[in-house]
Amino acid sequence: MTVMTKTTMGTKLPRKLEQKMAVVGEQIKLARLRRNLSVAQVAERATCSPLTVSRIEKGVPTVAIGIYLRVLYALQLEDDILLLAQRDEMGRALQDLALTRKRERASKKKATNNK
Repeated sequence: MTVMTKTTMGTKLPRKLEQKMAVVGEQIKLARLRRNLSVAQVAERATCSPLTVSRIEKGVPTVAIGIYLRVLYALQLEDDILLLAQRDEMGRALQDLALTRKRERASKKKATNNK
């Protein structure tokens, strides 16, 4: 019998994702600074620790998305989360391809039924 142990995904992200997390953290930090708020003030408003806010600003990947939402809310930027995956150019292209293929099949089927 094999013993299954609970494993968690490592905290190490691919370099490209680490860079994106760093950019997000920097953007959140700049938003805080533009509002002239301290890390402690944002932490209090977001009901988390100042260390957690600092970790978000550094792009640490282990901070839960719910905490990100609370920090965005504290900065009055909570609607920005709705921009994630909004454009989805690849998904829309794949959807268009699938629709085109269905239309082609439907037209071929129609043509054989009319004969």
